[in-house]
Amino acid sequence: MIEPKLILITLLVKLGVAAAFSSALARSRVFKDLLLAKHRSRGQLLGLLAFICIPLTLGVWIRVIVPNFLAADIAFETIIILGVLFGPFASGIGALALSLPAMLHHQYLTLPVNLVVAAVAGMYGTFADKEEVWSFTPLIDLSIYRWIRRNLKQPRFDRQIVLLLLIVVMQVGTGWLAVLYPKRYFALHSNIWSVSLAIYVCAPMVVGIPIKIWNAIRIERKLEEQERLLLGARLDALQRQINPHFLFNTLNSIASLVRFKPELARVMIVKLANILRVLLKDREAFVPFREEIGFTDDYLDIEVVRFGAEKLQVVKEMEPETLDIIVPSMLLQPLIENSIKHGLEPRISGGTITLRSRVLDDKLVVEVEDDGVGMPPEKDVPSPVSGLVRPGTGIGMRNVRERLAVLYGDAARMEVVSRPGRGTRITLVMPVLQTSGDLPWPQKGNGEAAERQIQL
Repeated sequence: MIEPKLILITLLVKLGVAAAFSSALARSRVFKDLLLAKHRSRGQLLGLLAFICIPLTLGVWIRVIVPNFLAADIAFETIIILGVLFGPFASGIGALALSLPAMLHHQYLTLPVNLVVAAVAGMYGTFADKEEVWSFTPLIDLSIYRWIRRNLKQPRFDRQIVLLLLIVVMQVGTGWLAVLYPKRYFALHSNIWSVSLAIYVCAPMVVGIPIKIWNAIRIERKLEEQERLLLGARLDALQRQINPHFLFNTLNSIASLVRFKPELARVMIVKLANILRVLLKDREAFVPFREEIGFTDDYLDIEVVRFGAEKLQVVKEMEPETLDIIVPSMLLQPLIENSIKHGLEPRISGGTITLRSRVLDDKLVVEVEDDGVGMPPEKDVPSPVSGLVRPGTGIGMRNVRERLAVLYGDAARMEVVSRPGRGTRITLVMPVLQTSGDLPWPQKGNGEAAERQIQL
């Protein structure tokens, strides 16, 4: 018979072992991927069982060979966890592995008892709703309180209470076997009712602690996935945004050219079709800068036809090494449209759009500059001689600024310098990305740049 004091100490240490072990596993990315996989192969399931059972099998071995070190053995609770989370097959394999050290030391009832526990827990896991299993709590008093409160209003079958009763009943049964066959089976038991009650309460708590810790990981992963989907949808909406007036104006221009310049109208239709094809298809968030320039060329060609080659000129100063750098798609078009609409269109004589790109201090610098009317100075905002620095509050510029914040966080910036009557220059500074492996995932945060990046 084990001393009551040693039993109580063992129960406390078991709680610590369960918490420490499950927390240590939760730090492994491989374990988290295996635990939360929606469809596991047989090999993945065996890998998951290896993560859980190998250390705990060593714990059973320590309990057998080290006197009075009983808390390392949490095989009973582990088999229940495997059953309710992963089903009968997983719990059966776990029962075989966790029974081996005890069987080698002549505790021959360990294997059949563990297999029975695995079968009961596995059947429960098969028929129970997984959300109810994941929400199982070691705070037994609170769950009983909630159960009574719920069932007073509307009686229903509560599988969480069933799991609680199953654990307690199986704990009582294993304790009874340990009394009848002390050399063939090990389980904590006591003749003192308060100590026995502590044993029966401890078992559901040891089961509940890993489930709670791993459920927190599951919830975090689901939130990350939802946030990733939300950011993806938000990014897709931003990159598909285009001014509808451009489409109407282009169609009107085509209609006016059809009779007198049909060949030019055909060219404009082809270029407009290229633009719409890019906008409507599932477009990657990042493209080579060369491809982005090609899309911009189609847009500018249409605008040159609309305004006339004598009123709209385009100058490109692109360094060749920048053309293969990966950049966000649909990045330049909103800025060019903004320059034409607000900078050049108000001028009777039109003007020039200048596109520049270069690499400076391991950053890609892209500039869109026009020699239009510029931005009028705002009230109460001092305008330096060199130009008025603006945050960029137009729809197109807000679009680009927001996409840079979503994609790069603090690693990118956008600056707008405007000289009233002399033009506006928009400068984008971004990290140099050469391969798809360098692509950052959209950043998280409430309007602020995120602190971490997740690779695609």
